[in-house]
Amino acid sequence: MRNITRILTSTLLSAALFAVADAFAQTTERPNVSVPPGGTANLRRYPQGVSDGARNPEARGGRGATDGAPERPAPPKKREKLAPETNYEALRREMIADGIAYLSKAQLESGSFSASPRVGIGPTIVDTIGLLRAGVPTTNPTVAKALAYLEASIQDDGGIYSQGGRLSSYESCLGLVCFSLANKSAGDGRYDKILADAERFVRSTQYNASSGVSQEDERFGGVGYGAGRDTRPDLSNTQFFMEALREIGAGEDDQAIQDALVFVSRCQNLETEYNAGVGGAKSSDGGFIYTFIAPDENPAGQEANGGLRSYGSMTYAGLKSLIYAGLTADDPRVTAATDWIKNNYSLTQNPGLCKKGLYYYYHTLSKCFMTLGAPTFTDKDGVAHDWRRELIETLALAENADGSWVNDDRMWFETDANLVTGYVLTVLSYCAEGTNE
Repeated sequence: MRNITRILTSTLLSAALFAVADAFAQTTERPNVSVPPGGTANLRRYPQGVSDGARNPEARGGRGATDGAPERPAPPKKREKLAPETNYEALRREMIADGIAYLSKAQLESGSFSASPRVGIGPTIVDTIGLLRAGVPTTNPTVAKALAYLEASIQDDGGIYSQGGRLSSYESCLGLVCFSLANKSAGDGRYDKILADAERFVRSTQYNASSGVSQEDERFGGVGYGAGRDTRPDLSNTQFFMEALREIGAGEDDQAIQDALVFVSRCQNLETEYNAGVGGAKSSDGGFIYTFIAPDENPAGQEANGGLRSYGSMTYAGLKSLIYAGLTADDPRVTAATDWIKNNYSLTQNPGLCKKGLYYYYHTLSKCFMTLGAPTFTDKDGVAHDWRRELIETLALAENADGSWVNDDRMWFETDANLVTGYVLTVLSYCAEGTNE
C-alpha cells in the first residue's frame, strides 16, 4: 500500500491531484419495504433482487425512511459556525463521543438499532461497525447487546442475515466486517468460527467460475443483494464484498478480488478492453455507475444517447476497488477515475445525485481517501484540500443538538438518524490523522 500511495502521490499531485465524490434501497412496487443504498434491483429480470422505487428512483424522488422512524421536523443544530482557533482533533473526538452517547440511548432492549424488523439487520450492523471503529470495546454494554442481537441472525449456511434472505449477501458482507472488528477488539478469537463460516458464505455469493459463470457472462465477478443465482449484481454490493474480504486479510491476488475487478471495470464509463462489448460505456468521463446490467436502475439516470451517468459515491467505490485489486496510478482505469474525481470534488452534495445518499457518499469518500493514503488532494482548479479537516468541519456543522446526524433527503433511509449516525462514526474514525490502510 505504501508503494501505491507513493505512486499516486507523485503522479497525481503533480498533475493537480484528485477530488472525489449505496447501501439501502427498497423493493419495486411495494412502498415502505426496505433494502440498502446504491441503486435498484429489477424484479422482472432478477426476482430475488431489491429495488429503490418503481425501476427509476430518481423519477419518483425516492422513498426511504426506515420503517418505524417517522418523518420529523428539522432538529436544532449543535453549532452554527466554528471558531477560527478550533482544534479539529478535539472536535473530532467530541463528535465521536456525542455519536456514541446518542446511539447508546437509541438502542432498543433487543440490541437492535432498527425500530422495525422489516428493515432487517443492516442498520444495526452499520451502527455496530461505527461504534467499534470509534474504539468502543466489545465489553461496552451497547456493543455487547448489538453483537448478541446480530449473533441471533447467523444462519445455518454461515451467513449473517435476516430471515427471508433478501439481503443475505449485503448483510453478510457487513456482518463479516463487524465480527472481524469485534474479534480484534476482544483479542481472544471468540468469533473465529463465526468469521470462517461467514467468509465461506460470502464467497459463495459471487458470480464466478465456481458458480458456473464464465467471464463472458455480464454478471461475472459481481455480487448482488442476495445469494441466489437470480440476484442482480451491482457495484455497491461488489465493493462491500471486496471490503469484507480485505478486512479479514484477503490480498489483491485473491481470486475473488481479481474476479470482482472484472465486474468493477465494466461499471466504469471508460471504453477500454476491460469493458468493451459488456459494460460497453457510451460515456468516457471515467466515472462509475451503479450497474450496467439493468440500465434503468442507475440512480443518476441516463444520457440522451443511452449512456449511464456517473455519480460520486459509485466513483469513489470504483476507485477504491481498483486499488484493492492492485491497480496503480499508471493504469488508465485509475487515471480516468481520478480525473473524474478532480472535476467533481464536493462535500456539499453527492455529485450527480445532489443530497441523495449524502452520508453514504461521505462514508465511501473517506474510505477511498484513507485507502489512497494521501493527506491532501488538488481539484481541477488547483485547490489543495485537506479532506480530513474538511469532513470534520462539514460534519460538525451538520450535527444535531442531540448528538445525531440525519439527511434532509429520504433516499436510502438517510432520514433515519440511527443509521446516519453510524455512518458518521465510521467516517470520523477515518478522519483521525495518520489513519491509512
